[in-house]
Amino acid sequence: MTDHFDTAALHAYLREQGVCGSAPLSAAPFSGGQSNPTFRLQSGADQFVLRKQPPGQLLAGAHAVDREFRVMKALAGTDVPVPRMLAFCEDRSLIGTPFYVMEFLQGRVLMDQSLPGLAPGERTAIYDEMNRVLAALHGVDHQAVGLGDFGRPGNYFQRQIERWSRQCRASTLPLGEALPRLMEWLPEHIPPGDETRIVHGDYRLDNLVFDPVRPRVIGVIDWELSTLGHPLADFSYHCMSWHIPPSLWRGIAGLDFAALGLPDEASYIRRYEAATGRQPIEHWDFYMAYNLFRMAAILHGIAQRAHDGNANAPDAVETGRLAGPLAELGWKCAQRYSSHCD
Repeated sequence: MTDHFDTAALHAYLREQGVCGSAPLSAAPFSGGQSNPTFRLQSGADQFVLRKQPPGQLLAGAHAVDREFRVMKALAGTDVPVPRMLAFCEDRSLIGTPFYVMEFLQGRVLMDQSLPGLAPGERTAIYDEMNRVLAALHGVDHQAVGLGDFGRPGNYFQRQIERWSRQCRASTLPLGEALPRLMEWLPEHIPPGDETRIVHGDYRLDNLVFDPVRPRVIGVIDWELSTLGHPLADFSYHCMSWHIPPSLWRGIAGLDFAALGLPDEASYIRRYEAATGRQPIEHWDFYMAYNLFRMAAILHGIAQRAHDGNANAPDAVETGRLAGPLAELGWKCAQRYSSHCD
């Protein structure tokens, strides 16, 4: 799918906002990603990042670039590293859809969670840093940073299960067997207890920008799915990679963690527990079933967009096919939880 826009009109707008100077503006798309089209802007020596909604008919509530802009702007100055927000524009006449512009972070985006090419000690440090930053996010007072109305407090699991189930039911593509089973099972097995914090919604290695040399996060990006929600939903989503084999999709299940310098899931959970005081382990299989369902629903949505002709990434069809296998993994977690709790 192509997504061209008028750089001259954009340049004039950004000059009015004081973002860039008079040097000509160029825009080049970043490769990868399934969601909001993202571009590197350059004007003379200055570089920026533009993120916009995709063109075409969109699912309700999807591609919320305004929410991304708002949450990153609010988190500036907290212990959560985020890029500096420079401009937000709702005027569709400018480049076709709403968009925002933020600073360009000169750093590393690491795609493969096994971290090939790094020494074991470097891998350990990067995983420790991922854990630290997510714990820091879940420690932010959302009221104090002006995000008290960023989502509805309470009943997060129920609302999310309803949201993604609704999206699945609205799809014209077949759902397979496991997704409908999870849609029925999950609402009946939500664990007791509730808590409300800012949740990223898609916290994973390749949504972090690391310092060029040090194992230090300099920016958390891609906040499209952020809201107020249960921190343990967010943390367990981040831990799905321990349950997904790399042969299926960007997971680390089955790897030799000790040899690689990667933490096993249990030690990673303990580190988060020590930083936050939360105890996720009792209902861990529910959290995994929920997150694998949610991920499968997201990927099914990507498959739907590919079918409808407005998917952003060229591999959208292939990615969408993963919905079924991930839902199957989720159903196994659900059965394991039921065998312990029912």
